Amino acid sequence: MFPTGYAHPDYAASLAEFGVPRRLPRSGGWMLERGIFGSDLKDAIGAYPLFVCSDWGALAADLDELGSRLVSLCVVPDPFGAFAVGDLPRLFPDLTRPYKEHAVVDFERPLAISRHHRKCAAQALRHIDVDVFHSDADGSVPDSFLDDWIALHEHLVARHGITGIPAFSRTAFERQLRLPGVVVIRARSGDVTVGAQLWLVHARVAYGHVLALNPDGYRRGAGYALYSAAFDHFRERVRYCDIGGVPDRATEGASGLEAFKRGWSPETRTTWLCGRVFDPPRYHALVNARATGPSRFFPAYRDRL
Repeated sequence: MFPTGYAHPDYAASLAEFGVPRRLPRSGGWMLERGIFGSDLKDAIGAYPLFVCSDWGALAADLDELGSRLVSLCVVPDPFGAFAVGDLPRLFPDLTRPYKEHAVVDFERPLAISRHHRKCAAQALRHIDVDVFHSDADGSVPDSFLDDWIALHEHLVARHGITGIPAFSRTAFERQLRLPGVVVIRARSGDVTVGAQLWLVHARVAYGHVLALNPDGYRRGAGYALYSAAFDHFRERVRYCDIGGVPDRATEGASGLEAFKRGWSPETRTTWLCGRVFDPPRYHALVNARATGPSRFFPAYRDRL
């Protein structure tokens, strides 16, 4: 199957500011290899937000080979990946724990959108126009959209204090908007873009990548219009829409975001946070050098306590 969305090499390349993209040759997964401060050692993380493989059965051999050059690896496997959850502790013996619950729409079942969300979407669509762009030749994303999107995303980053990879960058989005499998749902009030959502499609799943609104978009309920339009678009094209998870419950606004996502579907899939230490002596030496003490963060030597 031709790789699209998160599985495409250009997606990993879009994250090159955070590590050197490395392809796992047997499984087809992508990771970001990083130098470890104060040493000549390296570790890696899976491409954010999900680690996707074309052949999950070959991942064990890839991981065994990594031990020759990495201290550790941390990934969040694709919740739609063709693996058994029971295999994860064998592949990642140092960390396998539930991470986030992703709200999921299954188009082979009747939609279970809440009455509140249906009402809000209908109200928003009376005052908002919605456009759909995708990477096929007949619907490509216009070049002018990038500036509109960056303005929306900067508001999202400032509103929620987003840092690190989730904050992305203009360079990252330039590459992502050209990916095979990208779908953009845009909300307009007249000629002004008030919100938009990026989806990345691979195989039978459309993954909600990022949604951003400006203040007018929030006031007009553009988020409801965007999701409603997305489901109309994807209904005959994929089996699932992965709406994604929510931040840690301690994060401001997490409970409201969780209610918003669950209003579209009560069905969920669990994502798992997985880690493997390839070089225990060096791993523990790094932890001791940081003197971080007990930590649930992985790898512990990167915990900013």
